[in-house]
Amino acid sequence: MKIGDLLRRDFSTNRRYIFKLATELLCSMSYYPIFLDLQGKTALVVGGGAVAERKIETLLGFGASICIVTNTLTDKLKRLVDVGKIRCTGKKFISEHLKGVFLVVAATDDKELNHKISQAAREKGLLINAVDQPSDCNFIVPSIVRRGDLMIAISTSGKSPALAKTIRRQFEAQFGSEYGAFLSLMGRLRKEILIKGFSQEENSRIFHEIVDSDILEAIVKNDRDQVISILNRILPDDFETGKMDLNDIVFKNKLLE
Repeated sequence: MKIGDLLRRDFSTNRRYIFKLATELLCSMSYYPIFLDLQGKTALVVGGGAVAERKIETLLGFGASICIVTNTLTDKLKRLVDVGKIRCTGKKFISEHLKGVFLVVAATDDKELNHKISQAAREKGLLINAVDQPSDCNFIVPSIVRRGDLMIAISTSGKSPALAKTIRRQFEAQFGSEYGAFLSLMGRLRKEILIKGFSQEENSRIFHEIVDSDILEAIVKNDRDQVISILNRILPDDFETGKMDLNDIVFKNKLLE
C-alpha cells in the first residue's frame, strides 16, 4: 500500500495500519558496523562463478587465506588455484569444509544449497554471507571506497545495493589518492609525536591543526616544500621535519594508488 493511500483513510482505520507500519519499521534488521582483521584467517567460499570471483578478490585484498569449494572455476579463479593463491578443497560442500574456517561466503546459484551452507555455518558460530539471501546472512558486505588506510563503507542494510553503489561512486570522486598519502604521513607523524612525550593537549592540538591545514591541497599539487612549510609551522621547534623522507612517505604512496 502506498503512503498516500494510507493517509487518505479516516483516522480510526489508519491507526491499525500506522501501528502495523511502525512495528515493521522498528523490527527491521539493523546491522552493527564493524571492521574485521582478516590477515591470515581462513575464508571459505563456496561457488566458482563470477560472483565468487569478486568476493575472493576482495578477501585476498584484505589478507585472508582462501579455500574454495566448487565443481567449476572461472578462468581467473583457475589461475589463482594454479599459482597457489587460493586452495580448492572439494567439488561438493560438506560440513567438514567448515573446520578451521573463520568466515564463509555462499556464492552459488543454488539458493537451497546456499541456505544449507548458512545453516551449517551458523551451527558452528561462524560468520556467513549468502549472496543475495539476507535471511541466510549474519553479516552483509558494504560497498567500499578505499584510499590507502582510509576506508569508507556504505551500507543500506541490504535494502538497496544500487543506492550504496551510487553513493560509493560519489565518494570515489570526492576522496582521491591524496587521502591515502596523507594517512601514510599521519601514521608516521603520530608515532614520532607520541614518543616525544608531549601533553595530551599538545598532541591533540598538533593532530587537529594538521588535519585542518591545507596539507591535502599541497599533496594534490605534489608540493613537497609546502608540505614541509605547513608541518614546520604546526610542529614543535624540536621536531626534525627535515629528516623525514616525504618523497617515500607521501608522494610515492600517492602515485602508487
